[in-house]
Amino acid sequence: MVATGTQPASLVLPAAAELGRRIVAGDRTREIEDEKMSRDHAIVGWHRGTWTVTDRDSRNGTFVDGERVTGSVARRGDVIVRLGATIFVLLADGRGHPMPSDGETVVGPELARAYEQIRSHAAGRTLLLEGEAGTGKELAARLYHITGPRKQGPFVMVDCAAILADRHDQLSGYIQRAAGGTLFLDELIDLDPALHADLDATIEYARDIGFVAATHRELRSAVAEKQFSSELHDRFANTSVRLPPLRARKVDIARLIQRELAAVSPALLAHAKLVEACLLRPWPGNVRELRTAIRQAAAEAIAGKRDVVRREDLAATAGMPCASVAADTAVERSNTNVEELDKAAVETALENAGGMISVAARALGLHRTQLYRLMDKLGIARDD
Repeated sequence: MVATGTQPASLVLPAAAELGRRIVAGDRTREIEDEKMSRDHAIVGWHRGTWTVTDRDSRNGTFVDGERVTGSVARRGDVIVRLGATIFVLLADGRGHPMPSDGETVVGPELARAYEQIRSHAAGRTLLLEGEAGTGKELAARLYHITGPRKQGPFVMVDCAAILADRHDQLSGYIQRAAGGTLFLDELIDLDPALHADLDATIEYARDIGFVAATHRELRSAVAEKQFSSELHDRFANTSVRLPPLRARKVDIARLIQRELAAVSPALLAHAKLVEACLLRPWPGNVRELRTAIRQAAAEAIAGKRDVVRREDLAATAGMPCASVAADTAVERSNTNVEELDKAAVETALENAGGMISVAARALGLHRTQLYRLMDKLGIARDD
């Protein structure tokens, strides 16, 4: 499968295809308006799970996974190819995919499969959404709501980390508000264990409410570690959907970049090298992190009075793993009392993390729940 960079499209490849300003794939031909691409630029082949990319002495070179190649190279898995100002995403599943957009949400093949699973569970009373932070679990929960039998009722979102164990009335209040609709339990893993039995009983008897829980951790592992109720786990275990991380949604990335640039200014365009860089980074913060990074890159371009957002405008740390940095910081903080963290330190961590609570918490050496409570104490507004 091929998707072209700044103007996403799709094309099914046979065993081999000729790529250039005219793409020849079997009996299909597609013209590409790219003056930086040679007419006969490269050949792409697929055989037994391996892509082969061969440069045909092109004028501006063939780049595979960010590196210029001469002759032929072989790659397994998903492969990023740049020819001139055009990006091709070669997907290992070998299928052609549409490039749809569901309103404001870019929904490519991987996310579409997850959404179809959610729709199939929408008539049920419980659904567990698993996936990394920033993969769009709230949007997925809303999909469950609007495609289910309780769509006319309210959609109530609960931040489980913010409910205190000595405030049973908080949970009861959310449940009452969700009557006849859907209760979305964001980060169920962070719900205080003292409230597990209350929630379990509510799910048992509140027949007019749909319950959607989201978590970035495996609940089964938390049960094994005695950190989560096995009874509550069983309520959701049979109806779970895993949302794909952004690194598994490469076909979507170019359109996500376009969407964010257009939100800043309709005049902004993405340079092919910017798209390439984004495709090659793992994005541990997923769509949420990409959104923040692209808007910051757009601001750099505007400051430089440019309409084209370049790779150089993207922060070097954007989309890159932060585990090592977070681990170092956590070690430094391990002997530090939470009370010693001031407002400036917390705000700086939140800014560096693009507003992502889980990432900022790791950088500060705190649990997500601790950071929420510290923000409340310091008077830092939450972006709920």
